[in-house]
Amino acid sequence: MQTKSSKQKSNTQAGDNSLLKEFFAEELKDIYWAEKHITKALPKMQKAATSEELVACFEEHLEQTKTHVERLEQVFELLGKKPQAKKCDAIEGITMEAESVIEDTEAGTSTRDVGLILSAQKVEHYEIATYGGLAQLATTLGLDDIAEILQQTLEEEKQTDQKLTGAAENNINYEAATEEEA
Repeated sequence: MQTKSSKQKSNTQAGDNSLLKEFFAEELKDIYWAEKHITKALPKMQKAATSEELVACFEEHLEQTKTHVERLEQVFELLGKKPQAKKCDAIEGITMEAESVIEDTEAGTSTRDVGLILSAQKVEHYEIATYGGLAQLATTLGLDDIAEILQQTLEEEKQTDQKLTGAAENNINYEAATEEEA
């Protein structure tokens, strides 16, 4: 008698009462809160940015984040659950750091833009870690359509991170390196 491979085992539907499925749902609530919070933080970051490239990046990511919220609502629906948010302390802390960057740097400087990019990338890295883990859990739980949705968002978060890196490397970091204290 052959046993199922671990991959085959992982693709079986978990019961609705499984501890892992409950954990998965709790983590969805966390990232749902985070995405909604990010839609409030991005306009502030966009307003504080100087570089046109960075302003455009924040604007694009705001629209994308609104789509991420809608996708998460779709995921909740597929799970047969009402969309519910649970405060994400990590994202709250990272966005508070971004507010500190705005307060602690001079308006209109590339140095502020560098700080905003760093703050935004901290957000992206949190989201990349979260969506990567959630997509894998969805696969493990046999929730393949949900895994697909989460994977799509994961890829978009990675692209945003790359765009932020590109903005920094293209000119913002170099411009900031030449700024002098007033």
